[in-house]
Amino acid sequence: MMKRTVKQIANMIKIENDITDFQDKVIIGACIDTRAIQKGNLYVPLKGRFVDGHQFVETAIQNGAGASFWQKDMPNPPEGLPLLVVEDVLTALQELARVYLQELNIKVVGVTGSNGKTTTKDMVASVLSQKFKVQKTIGNYNGREGLPLTVLSLKEDTEVAVLEMGMSARGEIEFLTKLARPDIAIITNIGEAHLQDLGSREAIADAKMEIVQGLSPDGLFIYMGDEPLLKERVQDHTHLRMQTFGKNNENDIYPIAINQEETGSTYSVNLAPDQPLYIPVLGEYNVLNSLAAILTGKELGLTIEEIKAGLSSVKLTAMRMEMLDGMNGIKVINDAYNASPTSMKAALNLIMDLDKKREKIVVLGDMLELGEEEKEFHQEIGRFLQSSKIKYVFTYGELGYYIAEEAHKQFGADRVFSFTDKKELIQSIISHIKGNELVLVKASRGMQLEEVVTALT
Repeated sequence: MMKRTVKQIANMIKIENDITDFQDKVIIGACIDTRAIQKGNLYVPLKGRFVDGHQFVETAIQNGAGASFWQKDMPNPPEGLPLLVVEDVLTALQELARVYLQELNIKVVGVTGSNGKTTTKDMVASVLSQKFKVQKTIGNYNGREGLPLTVLSLKEDTEVAVLEMGMSARGEIEFLTKLARPDIAIITNIGEAHLQDLGSREAIADAKMEIVQGLSPDGLFIYMGDEPLLKERVQDHTHLRMQTFGKNNENDIYPIAINQEETGSTYSVNLAPDQPLYIPVLGEYNVLNSLAAILTGKELGLTIEEIKAGLSSVKLTAMRMEMLDGMNGIKVINDAYNASPTSMKAALNLIMDLDKKREKIVVLGDMLELGEEEKEFHQEIGRFLQSSKIKYVFTYGELGYYIAEEAHKQFGADRVFSFTDKKELIQSIISHIKGNELVLVKASRGMQLEEVVTALT
């Protein structure tokens, strides 16, 4: 992670106060949470909606922070502490990250998309780690606050940074990509997430396309070639070097055959048809995500053997298509981190076609941030379910009710159950388990359905 003296930091960003007394103090990385402070960290007292980090500056120093930012307009800075006074704390954090990244000899891969960006990030990092020293975004540190913290955590000898870029509004991806200046930029797909904020899939596509605004002049843009909205928009960027992935054989890379097993997916691709590939991850859509990782690996000079090794050893961030052992011999697919209509249908397609020997149970919660058509999107999922392939449907949440409402029409009342109380939901699921079932648990993160997974496993 960043290791600089206070004096060096003062040369990287504008500091408003005299730092002579502690200019030689060495700062190691940055932190915004006093509970996670490591010795030597720069404490960054961000202003939240309910809490202002400035009230914890003294605690941060006591916990081992080497110094702290202090925003210029905040009154009563504590005396005798190593404070770096700045015009705006968040802006200073972002600028420090931007300058630090420029000082590193490093390749940057930027990843965005409505669905699958975290999985794709994990796959890219696993592939590239076969040849390079790689660091990637940890957790959800992918926004205006998180991405700078990720950058400042990069070690001096890191060779490739794989940075996830998240957003909820126009302009956010543009800001992040201009900070990170990626050598390779990836868009996984365009879905319905953020419809509440942006209003249409077209607007979402415009927002995701902002990632190319920070792409290095000789960089590579990799995108989902099956998505018409992206194909339309790349016409305005013909100066870019581009490669596509997807199911369609018009893409630069596409799968030839996919075999879903209980523990993962085996497949081959057009670029190496005689080389069987394996990822320990379920779902055709995850195979497609892996294609972006393959193109990234090829761009940075990896052999097919290195790429195969990276894909077969990938470890995904938790709660993304995790196959877990549960009570009474059941298998639980934990996909409770996020949900949109596109990803929900993909997960349902998988479970409906997987392992014909097991009866299937689906536990589906609200899909959030879908805007005015949220009711219709949930009803559509209810109609999408197939009673011939799924034994029981459980829903959770006020919007989940609309999934159940539509599912009733083909499943009947004795196979569909809707809850707004999580304890009652869990009790009902357990009471219907005979043993050896396959259970899918999926919802938006705000529904916290990992509690159901914990109860079943």
